[in-house]
Amino acid sequence: MSAKIFKTIVLATLILLAATVSTRPASAQENSSPYPAMAPLDQYLMADRDQEIALAKSAAPPALASDASVLVLEKDGYHTAIEGKNGFVCVVERGWISPLDSTDFWNPKLRGPICYNPPAARSILPYTILRTKLILSGMTKDQMVENIRSQVADGLLPLPEAGSMSYMMSKDQYLGDGPGHWHSHLMFHLPRGLGAASWGADLDGSPVVFDTVHHVSGPEPETIFMVPVDHWSDGTPAVHQH
Repeated sequence: MSAKIFKTIVLATLILLAATVSTRPASAQENSSPYPAMAPLDQYLMADRDQEIALAKSAAPPALASDASVLVLEKDGYHTAIEGKNGFVCVVERGWISPLDSTDFWNPKLRGPICYNPPAARSILPYTILRTKLILSGMTKDQMVENIRSQVADGLLPLPEAGSMSYMMSKDQYLGDGPGHWHSHLMFHLPRGLGAASWGADLDGSPVVFDTVHHVSGPEPETIFMVPVDHWSDGTPAVHQH
């Protein structure tokens, strides 16, 4: 898929999501969602540990993922399954990493393989680990948000390091009932406050997409730019799959 087509689809999706979020209060969204509350924990876990490891590694090309560390989800949070050699860390995210107002926040089917480069592993991954730990401890969304914001304010959590980026190139990703398998792409994580113009995002001919919905309303102090990739991590053409 060309960058132009990707950008058009992504922008349309973000506009639709923004309109939905801005016109419906969170409580109404949760009541109308097919996943209004957390499902039994076992539905979020993967029974086959090796399968979760393989899915996590599929986020990036094998030349990179083969030497990466891998985390797997257990009942109390993420644990290291493989100690890597190159500083990259691969993990399969669950629905609660979604935007707070997402109808997929509690979707037990969501699987988001992602591989963080070393700067992102140090400064972005801690938020995924913490969100997960807090949610699995029984906290509500509001309590989780308050906890993270408090830790950020107290300097206990890092700001995005320069050069932080991640790979989301798995053809087996399932990013929600709407997005489905979505698109192969890279994400660049920067401190919150940067606008689209700082990267020339969303301009005609620019392959860079500014994430105006996902994460900008969350407690994490980051801005995300996305860049489409024309192939999946296994080298096959990246055709959008639902």
